[in-house]
Amino acid sequence: MIAIERAKSVISRHDSPDLGFSQSINPYRGCSHGCIFCFARPSHAYLGLSPGLDFETRLSAKTNAAEILREEISKPGYKCEPLTIGVNTDAYQPIEREYRITRSILELCYETKHPVSLITKGAMIERDIDLLAPMAKENLASATLSVTTLDAGIMRYMEPRASAPARRLLAIERLSQAGIPVQVNVAPVIPFLTDSELEPILEAAKERGATSAGYILLRLPWEVKDMFREWLQVHFPLKADHVMSRVHVMRGGKDNDPRFGTRMTGEGLFADLLRQRFEKACARLGLGGAHHGGHRLDTTKFVRPGAKGQGTLF
Repeated sequence: MIAIERAKSVISRHDSPDLGFSQSINPYRGCSHGCIFCFARPSHAYLGLSPGLDFETRLSAKTNAAEILREEISKPGYKCEPLTIGVNTDAYQPIEREYRITRSILELCYETKHPVSLITKGAMIERDIDLLAPMAKENLASATLSVTTLDAGIMRYMEPRASAPARRLLAIERLSQAGIPVQVNVAPVIPFLTDSELEPILEAAKERGATSAGYILLRLPWEVKDMFREWLQVHFPLKADHVMSRVHVMRGGKDNDPRFGTRMTGEGLFADLLRQRFEKACARLGLGGAHHGGHRLDTTKFVRPGAKGQGTLF
């Protein structure tokens, strides 16, 4: 079920020290990729829907997102900062093929030379290389591909309707070949289930042209913790207790730690070891370590919509 949402505003602003961006936009609510660990699932409660099946099947499409974005960036007081697309829900989930909201936002960014970064696990991002490549030449665009595992067997239970791992790596390669800076985000890292893949994922991404990397330790806010526990018992019953025990060790004895500074990477001995592994692998591979949108984009070329003398990108 897809509901049409007429948004009144679309830019979300952030001041979290854990994030590498200050403003973002989500073209959709809910996500049919169905990733069991998705931290955004509880946000569906604001719509009176469940963070479980409703989050995956009852989606909202902000069909006027580009129109509202044009209004917001046209205001005299608007300060241009890179716009990150797809933080809470994937901007390239399957319904984007029909609604093309992400595409319309990118067309506006192209028109106005507004810097933009994308976070996705959908290979559909390749469709928009025709916009992203010329923007990247002007240092106005970058992309982040999230890769959780290289094991298709684990992936089909954990991210059932997202692009396969090999397909995401191919997307990294094609974006990179087009001159678009690509970051790989190993997220989430799940103790005893995917943590051993940290280095292989970084190596595979580097081989295909990624220039920077980030990682996020499994986060289990609100209802997600119970859903994840149940999922573990169903699909990985022999590992379930080990996974949650290690999560507690890395999260101060809790299922989740929402504090700034530790919520992305955890704390304690095992969290420190994970961080050291990541940093050493990045140093060995020549990958810049960063959070989302680690590539710094140019904000000086922005031309406010309707401004006198505005032309095309070239």
